[in-house]
Order: sequence, then C-alpha cells, then structure tokens
Amino acid sequence: MSRVFVDKQSPHAYRALVRTSEAVRTTAADAGLERTLVELVNLRVSQLNGCAYCLDVHTRAALRAGETAARLGTLPAWRDTELFTPVERAALALAEATTTPSDAAAQESAYAAARDVLTDDQISAVIWVAVTINAFNRVSILSRHPVRRES
Repeated sequence: MSRVFVDKQSPHAYRALVRTSEAVRTTAADAGLERTLVELVNLRVSQLNGCAYCLDVHTRAALRAGETAARLGTLPAWRDTELFTPVERAALALAEATTTPSDAAAQESAYAAARDVLTDDQISAVIWVAVTINAFNRVSILSRHPVRRES
C-alpha cells in the first residue's frame, strides 16, 4: 500500500518542523553541546523508534561531524561500553527517557544522572533534540520514506 508523504502533503507544517529543528540545533550549540553528541542523540532515538530513514540521514551526519564507526556500531549497547563520556551517557539516558516517558523510574534516574553532569541549558537542549527527532521519526515512519543506496 502506498503512503502519503505527510511532509509533501502538508509542506507548511513540515517547514515549521524544520524551523523548529534549526532552532533546536542553535539551542544545543549555544548550550555547548557538540554536534557529535546531538547526532548520537538523534541516532539513539531513531534506533528506539525503528526509523530507517532517520538512521540513514543521521549516521551520515554523525560521520561528517567526526564520529567513529566503533562508537556508532556500539550505540545500541552504549551502557555496556566505556566508549562514551559521562556527558554523553547522561544525554543518551535522558534522550531515551524522553522517547519512552512511560518508564517513570528510568526517567527519574536519567534526570538525576543528567543533573550531575549537564547544565540546565544542556538538559533542556538534549530534551528538545530528542523531542524533535521523535517528531521527524514519526513523519518518516508513517510516510515510509525510502532509504536508497548511495551511488
């Protein structure tokens, strides 16, 4: 069954989401979050949501930003490695809690860990990054945006 590409069907709404994403990217940079961290959050949330299109886009963005293949490959098991800094670990846990808010205990734990290593501005920025990529994930998943081979 073909799907409606909701971004094309409702371009004004999609452009508003893109503008939100641009504002969030600025917020994250102003809070001192590195681009690689933002991309790790985008990737982890997209993994949790199973969004192939966003995984493709943000894997390439992370590599362009200087992320390593080893860290990208182990991102689904980030808790079981020593490859991620305390700041990255806190941001990833907070992003996961934002994506699956029904787990109140995990949310409290993630927030407490974030308070130990992130500023208020950084906590806010990480949550906004997670909220925004969650929205893009829904657009791409429900539209079934295709992932194409690179030529």
